[in-house]
Amino acid sequence: MNFCGVICEFNPFHNGHEYLIQEAKKQTNEDIVCLMSGNFVQRGEPAILSKYERAKNAISAGATAVLELPTIYACSNAENFAFG
Repeated sequence: MNFCGVICEFNPFHNGHEYLIQEAKKQTNEDIVCLMSGNFVQRGEPAILSKYERAKNAISAGATAVLELPTIYACSNAENFAFG
């Protein structure tokens, strides 16, 4: 199975994010899998909308699946973020 991965926060989800998903799908012709931060985003602040609402928005925009990047990695330095 081939897919295109998108690492994201979608905090909040907007038209640019929808365009990103649709364009990635169009250019790769693959399923889009988003790896999204959960209730806390990269800078350690709470997300504006719940992770469920943001994931629902991504699916509605064309993503095939949304997986959660655990907070310990999402709020970490670049090396640990990449490891996660």
